[in-house]
Amino acid sequence: MGFFICLIMKCLIQRVNSASVEVDKKIVGKIGQGVLIFLGVFDRDTGEDIDYLVEKILNLRIFPGQKKEFDFSLRQIKGEILVVSQFTLCASTAKGRRPDFSQAAESEKAKILYELFVEKLTKNNLKIATGQFGKMMKVDLQNSGPATFILNSVQKA
Repeated sequence: MGFFICLIMKCLIQRVNSASVEVDKKIVGKIGQGVLIFLGVFDRDTGEDIDYLVEKILNLRIFPGQKKEFDFSLRQIKGEILVVSQFTLCASTAKGRRPDFSQAAESEKAKILYELFVEKLTKNNLKIATGQFGKMMKVDLQNSGPATFILNSVQKA
């Protein structure tokens, strides 16, 4: 008897003091205090997955207050957001020595959902910057904490 793992949209979120992304030796996105989001899109992902993650990211208390390390949300501090597409988050490393990307969304679908994710974040009156989908990128960041979190939309179930 086998089992089925339903892999759903995944974000690796890093709380940062600053971050930037470079393509072809040119900075294409840059932020100050906020979060750097690496977004992996799986073949089964939908707009519902995006809605869940956007709300979670905006309201998750991951910024320090005066008394607690995790007191304020991105929305509360009016933090900035840098979104970078990251299909390697969809890799399965369970078998063999090479990552398996068979559950990652096809490029066209992934790009549509990535752009929808960015669009929904943009509607929240925060500064949003992005990398360039499908390009080789160099990401530079100053992690704050360090504080790094993994979110996926299967948590909504």
